[in-house]
Amino acid sequence: MRMRPTLTWEPTGEGVPASTDPAAVVEAVEAGGVVVLSGAGLSTESGIPDYRGEQGSLRRGHLPMTYQEFTGEEQARQRYWARSQLGWRAMTRARPNAGHRAVAALADAGLVTGVITQNVDGLQQAAGARDVIELHGSLDRVTCLTCGNLSDRADLDRRLREANPGFEDTAERHRAARVNPDGDVDLPEDAVRTFRVVPCAVCRTGVLKPDVVFFGENVPPGRVAACRLLVDTAATLLVLGSSLTVMSGLRFVRQAAQAGTPVVIVNQGPTRGDRWARHRVELPLGEVMSAVVDRVRP
Repeated sequence: MRMRPTLTWEPTGEGVPASTDPAAVVEAVEAGGVVVLSGAGLSTESGIPDYRGEQGSLRRGHLPMTYQEFTGEEQARQRYWARSQLGWRAMTRARPNAGHRAVAALADAGLVTGVITQNVDGLQQAAGARDVIELHGSLDRVTCLTCGNLSDRADLDRRLREANPGFEDTAERHRAARVNPDGDVDLPEDAVRTFRVVPCAVCRTGVLKPDVVFFGENVPPGRVAACRLLVDTAATLLVLGSSLTVMSGLRFVRQAAQAGTPVVIVNQGPTRGDRWARHRVELPLGEVMSAVVDRVRP
């Protein structure tokens, strides 16, 4: 295993000042061995809002589904799947942006050696990145809470369309509704009340859940262990578009800093991890990462 540099700095309580110069990102990437930890901010330029940014869904009053609510209330599941039925279509229309493509290009060049994404939209893989660890799962898979069967979201989409033929009219009326980061859209209660939810196609009775980690749910331990191992190998941990508000991502920043691995953050606005960062760059991600690719390209 790579020898660790001596920790010659201490994180401050206030956090590192933000810069508008991407030089620190360029320097880190040029040295290689970068592990990327990406968040919702990386996908905003693809039309998918984040939670906590200036245009984030929380500012619009959107409250994401919790695991306890989903598993405990039949009406909550009905509301989620009705809203997700429209949101899924919007998510499938989203395309990778310059930030996603830059990360994939740097991985192809061998400078980025691993990617951990907190996003559930699959856009980083669609941009060509391989072996991405999906920390919070993916919306394109569905799991049965009874028998554990995994299936494609496209199959469930077909079954829900068949079970709700009149919902197409609702989809048309709300086609401009804004998609939320967790893959649903806001709908009025009368559009949800008659929506029919279908059970697992394998065991015939099981409750279906998107294969994502809801708020209030734990990330599977094996996935956390794989991420920790990846961070252990990093020369630099590069955080892209995450406020690091939740511990599921913040723990890797703390792990890196405690091991003496530099942490570089690119985000629009301060983050919970600023106190452990060597550098924070406050610029649009597509702009920064495109510039990095241009400067390090042979």
